[in-house]
Amino acid sequence: MKARINTEESGQALVELALAFVLLCVFVSGIIDFGRAIYDVQVMKNLVGEGSMMASRSSSAATTVQNVANYAGSDINLSTQGCVIVTAVTNQGGGVYQITDQASQCAITATSKVGCLKGQGGCQSSGAILPPAAVTALTTEPTGSSIYVTEIFYAYNAVTPIAGLLGKSMPSQFYSVAYY
Repeated sequence: MKARINTEESGQALVELALAFVLLCVFVSGIIDFGRAIYDVQVMKNLVGEGSMMASRSSSAATTVQNVANYAGSDINLSTQGCVIVTAVTNQGGGVYQITDQASQCAITATSKVGCLKGQGGCQSSGAILPPAAVTALTTEPTGSSIYVTEIFYAYNAVTPIAGLLGKSMPSQFYSVAYY
């Protein structure tokens, strides 16, 4: 009788292990992808801050764009999966803020959320769209002062199948911006 009970329960542990292993794999996959996403966002935040600071000290937005792309290195691959846009916005006086310089290096399709330089890519206006804090900072400066905006767009690709299981819960493109 005792031998009969033991043989009937011999597959129970294997079934429990299989179910637990599947759940463990899902959790590990989620940790990997979400961890990579958080890391990429932090790298982007650092890059846009450094980019805006470099732009304020440099004479050319194009030089800054190249420096930011080079500085990213292997942390996030901006040369194939990203777009860097550096924009100079100048206080023209009387509440008018105009884009006076802009450069970009894009491997993906992206449009600056600040605005565009008139004449580039069919742009009709060089008026800038700035958040209230940037407008306040620029307003307190004398006419002719500039604020430098660095934007990075990055196409994020999950490395595990967890994103497909979750559907649209993970973004496919990250965006970060800094003003200096």
